[in-house]
Formats: sequence, structure tokens, C-alpha cells
Amino acid sequence: MIVNKNDFHSFLKKVNNGLGNINEVIVPYRARSDDENPSFHFQRFEENKILFLDFFRTIDPIKILFYLFREKVYPIKNKNLKRVIVGVKACDLKALHLLDKAMLQSGFVDPAYKQWRDNSLIISSDCDYLHETCSCNLVNGHPFPENGFDLNLSVIGGNYFIQIGSERSQEFVELMKKEITVANSTVSDIEIVKANREKVFNRLIEKNNNLTHSGDFSEIRKVEHKSWEEVSEACIGCGACTNICPSCYCLILNDESTDKDFIKVRSYDSCQWYGYARVAGGGTPRPKMTERFRNRYLCKFDYMYKNFGEFGCTGCGRCTEACAAKIDFRQVVKNVSSVAQEVN
Repeated sequence: MIVNKNDFHSFLKKVNNGLGNINEVIVPYRARSDDENPSFHFQRFEENKILFLDFFRTIDPIKILFYLFREKVYPIKNKNLKRVIVGVKACDLKALHLLDKAMLQSGFVDPAYKQWRDNSLIISSDCDYLHETCSCNLVNGHPFPENGFDLNLSVIGGNYFIQIGSERSQEFVELMKKEITVANSTVSDIEIVKANREKVFNRLIEKNNNLTHSGDFSEIRKVEHKSWEEVSEACIGCGACTNICPSCYCLILNDESTDKDFIKVRSYDSCQWYGYARVAGGGTPRPKMTERFRNRYLCKFDYMYKNFGEFGCTGCGRCTEACAAKIDFRQVVKNVSSVAQEVN
């Protein structure tokens, strides 16, 4: 399907105002007016603001709209909030897929997360630009969504090429057809999208050319601690990397019950903090920063891979951008991977 960009934005405006019994539309807007270093964040649709659907990922991961920093998980209130989130990138979709496995398919269902997922329609979009830390190509990804979306947008000049990714998007598509002109796409449109994607992907490969690694992390646990001490020397254990990571979901469950009500509240935890997994007697399994630093990388490339069949890193690069010590996640992965190959 092909729709005019301006028409589609007008349609989103109507949807945000209640068309289709949808309560809100969330889109990426520019966070700073810095033309050389643009950044974006998700917020509710505003009529007079310019949309940026074809750039790169937002500052915060899409996770924060499904797995909140702090959220009551019992009792659960029915939010009755039907929303559309537009401009989600491939790296965040892959992370959501992993969170689904952890929150919905591992034998325990997180009721709050499930409610957000059930009530959200996701419209993703291709990356036509790259952030300096983007590296999805290093973890088997691409700068365009391949699955996990309800609809996907690819820019072709002044139009969007729309790809349908789920059955539940049909109702939204029918609503759109009633409001704006929707044309059939042609073979030429598909070829243009394919060429644009290849162009951006090649730029990404070139950008990360000096950070490539083997992709084999089967021996990463055998890497000596000395190597981890070298790469973690600058780490201050602030936990920014885990909180900004789209696939980290470690939590603290607080009992905030009162005399009358039984209440459980979930909030983010971080394996980079000294108190992580601390037991009642005060002991902690990883008292040294190096051990906690190592644990994060093992979690992404060993633990998650063994448990979910995929890497916990989606190459969004947010941890590198957020790191107060200027540690480049990609460089650490390359160094450790190289040592692991020597061990093997």
C-alpha cells in the first residue's frame, strides 16, 4: 500500500482525537534542536509538531512504554487504554520479542506487561539515518524491521510504503482507507524500498567495519578475569547501561501492602549495582565491579542465547551513548570475543 505522508499524518491526528475508539497516538519527536546531533523521544501526538519517523531509534527504548520504571503489578487496574505507537525501530522490535519470551512465554505471565502489549498497535519504520552508536549489523540485525510489527512504514519520496505485519492491523487499515487515499503499491515501489534498505545497511557495515567480531560467543565464559578487569577498568557501576537497554528486565518486587490492601510494585533493578541479588544476611554474589561488568556481557551473549535462542543485544547502541565512563560496548564485545577465540 502507498499513502501520502501528509495524509497519513492527518489521519494520525484524527486517530489521536478518538477516531476508531483509540485513546492516543505516540510518535517520535525531536528532543533537541541540534541539527548536527539530532535526538528523538516518544511522546503523545501533538498537532503542530513535526514527525520524525524515518530517522534512527529514540533516546529511550520502546521498553519504557511496556515495562515501566515503576509499576503496580498487583492488583492490576484495567487501563482501558487503546493506543498506537508509531516509528518503532527494528532494534526495539527485537528487544520486545525477547521481552515477550521472558514476560509472556516462560511459564509466568507479567499481567501489567501483557495489558500494555494487548492494547498497543505497533507501526514501525525503516531507519534512513544512523546514530553514531548504531550497530545492529554486528548482532545479526538490520536497520529495517523484518517482523514483530503490525504495520511498517518505508519512505518513498513524499509517500509511505506500508507493509502489513499482523492480522490485528486489518481493522486499523480499513479505518485508514475510509479516511485517506490508499493506493496499491507496484513492483517499482518494492524495488525502491529494497534499494534504500541496502544503501543504509551498507553504510552501517562501513561505519562498524573496525568493530566486527566472530559472532561466536560459545567460549565467552572461559575468558580469564584479567581480560575483564582490563575492559571494565573505567566502569563506575552507575547502571545506566542496564536501565537504557531495551532488553534488560531485572526487577525488584516491593511489598507495599497496607492494613487493608495487598499491593505489589515492580521497579527496575540493575546487575551493575553492588546490592543486586544481595541476600538477607548482606552477602552479594558479585562484590567486585569487574564481576558485575562481566555478568552483563555474559547475560547478553550467553545466558539469553541459551534461554531464548537469541542474543540479548539488539545493537541499538544506547548503552554506549549513556555510559558515563565512555565505554564503547562494541569495542568490549570485540576485545572479549577475540580473547574467547584464542581460548577456544
